[in-house]
Order: sequence, then C-alpha cells, then structure tokens
Amino acid sequence: MKREKDRKSIILVGMMATGKSTVGVLLAEALGYELVDLDRVIVEREGKSIAELFAEGGESHFRRIEKEALERELQGEGKIISTGGGAVLAPGNAELMLEGGYVVALTATEEAILERVSGDKNRPLLAGNAQERVRTIMEERRDAYRFAHCTVDTTALDAAEVSRHILMHYRG
Repeated sequence: MKREKDRKSIILVGMMATGKSTVGVLLAEALGYELVDLDRVIVEREGKSIAELFAEGGESHFRRIEKEALERELQGEGKIISTGGGAVLAPGNAELMLEGGYVVALTATEEAILERVSGDKNRPLLAGNAQERVRTIMEERRDAYRFAHCTVDTTALDAAEVSRHILMHYRG
C-alpha cells in the first residue's frame, strides 16, 4: 500500500451527517492536500442545488452527474475528496474510488445522524419523516461502505479525533 509520501488521495464516504465535510477540512489542512467537496463541485458545475438536481431528474439523474464528477476529481493526487452519502451507490463507483485513492468510511448511529441533521432543509433524501428516512437509508446502505480501506465510527468522536484516527491509518 502506498504511504502519505506518495500523495495518494483520501476519499471520504459514508452516510450523511457522519462528518465527511468537517473531517475533510482537517485532513486537507494536516496534509496540505486540496480539499474537494464533491457535492459543491457538482453544484458549481451544474449551476443548480443538489435538491434542484434531484427534483429535475430524480436520484438516477443526480447519480450520473455525481459519477462524472467523481471520475474527474479522482484524476491526479494529493486530494481529500468528500463524497455525498450516496456516491457509493452508482455501479462502478466503489471500484473507481479504490483505484483512485485511500477510501475511508465514516459511520455513526441512527440517533447521532438524526441529531446532526435536525432542521437541515438541504437534504432532499430526508423529505417527510426524517427518522423513518434515515432508518430506511441506513438499512439500504448497510453494506455499501464495507469496501473502504478504513472505517471510523464518528458517533462519540469529535472531528479532530476522527481526523487523527484516519491519519494514523493512512500513514501506516
């Protein structure tokens, strides 16, 4: 396995509200890597919010756009790529990520996720009963993140602790 000196990118995957964006910032600062928030890249490129893209063409439409953005961002090295929670769902994305870098899955309990997303209107997959939707999404994706090189449960950790844990594994 390549080490940090090889500048292999780190790809963060996991359910919404597990800390990918926050931890991504800390990892980028610690390593001097470029921070890439995949959802932000998509919004800037498409000129529409994630919610608008979902409304426009449904989840499959968004996943196609997301896969294209992921392929582009996996080019090069020395990046921290924070993906959307469902980025692992499109066929072939897990393989792309494994080829393109060091994949870290962030997890959290259903209760922690609900607490973190309460009041957030920018999560189209949570429309309606948030608790029911989180439970359903977690069940649907239970095995979706298992391909990662490293998994960190963020439930009881702050972002700095998660970042340190990832760096320890990444650096070997």
